[in-house]
Amino acid sequence: MGFFSKLKEKFTQQVDKVTEIVSEKVNSVVEKAAETLKIDRLKDGLAKTRKSFVDKFKMVLGAGRKIDEKLLDEIEEILITADIGVNTTEEIIEKVRKRVKKEGYEDAEDVYKLLKEEIHEILLKSPSANNDAIYHIDESDKPKVIMVIGVNGVGKTTTIGKLAYNYKKAGKEVLIGAADTFRAAANEQLEIWAERAGVGIIQQLQGADPAAVAFDTLKSAIANKKDVVIIDTAGRLHNKANLMAELEKISRVMKKLKPTAPDEVFLVLDATTGQNAINQAKEFMKSAPISGIVLTKLDGTAKGGVVIPIANELKIPVRYIGVGEKIDDLQLFDPSYFIEALFGLDDEVDEEDEGKME
Repeated sequence: MGFFSKLKEKFTQQVDKVTEIVSEKVNSVVEKAAETLKIDRLKDGLAKTRKSFVDKFKMVLGAGRKIDEKLLDEIEEILITADIGVNTTEEIIEKVRKRVKKEGYEDAEDVYKLLKEEIHEILLKSPSANNDAIYHIDESDKPKVIMVIGVNGVGKTTTIGKLAYNYKKAGKEVLIGAADTFRAAANEQLEIWAERAGVGIIQQLQGADPAAVAFDTLKSAIANKKDVVIIDTAGRLHNKANLMAELEKISRVMKKLKPTAPDEVFLVLDATTGQNAINQAKEFMKSAPISGIVLTKLDGTAKGGVVIPIANELKIPVRYIGVGEKIDDLQLFDPSYFIEALFGLDDEVDEEDEGKME
């Protein structure tokens, strides 16, 4: 190789190296910006919960106050009234009590940090912490079939549209099946959301057999090599026998085309209903093999703390949370992001908080 050829090769290698470094830095900046935007949206979505939940803590954890049973009783009351529930609240308080004794905490202000850490730990130990690969599709087992269930009014239709958008944004081809054939406006609403998400939809006339719609949707998805199928279901208040029969029939007919279908069953719950959402989930768990929970309308309630007992007590992953009306406001649930948005960063104390802690 001649001198100029070697020089050219060396120069090219240096350019490639610089390009790689620049590219890594740009990607890092983009990722950090996206993470910041996600946290900011989550903070906005949890504003009402934070106002009623965290602010109450800071009012009782004033400077100079010492940790005693009276203080812990007050904290317990705040947790229960914040829809954390009795069982999870008792678990949190007991852990805080043990740490206070073992680690020698005395000042009431320290309880805020302990609460944040213990609630974070509860979420990290729950199935909800394993949501990192949620958009992964097994290429040898396509399409991934997701059946979405939930009563009317919880935000099921909008959730399906937003979920479809998330998969579409992740580079997946999605097809929606409008199997809620009982409600007059269901198809029209779902069609609008499918159009917003930029995905296809299979639907039939009102009153058609839901199982037939699910079958046709999956058949079309297989023929057209789609990555994801999302099946809507009726949101009526079923009795358990009818619910089981309908969901079993939809599953049974889809298994003729794909033995593992449905691969996921997502239950949509409305956060504004607080503890009633947990009771609703327990009823559905008796009738359906739920693999994930989607908690909607967190931006419209002060009861966002209900995420904590749902993740802790039901032992079903909280997969997504709805924090706004926009199509990209259905976020993958991340325990660390949630705690950061709810409690704030350890080194982040604004003027309002400083005033409350004095």
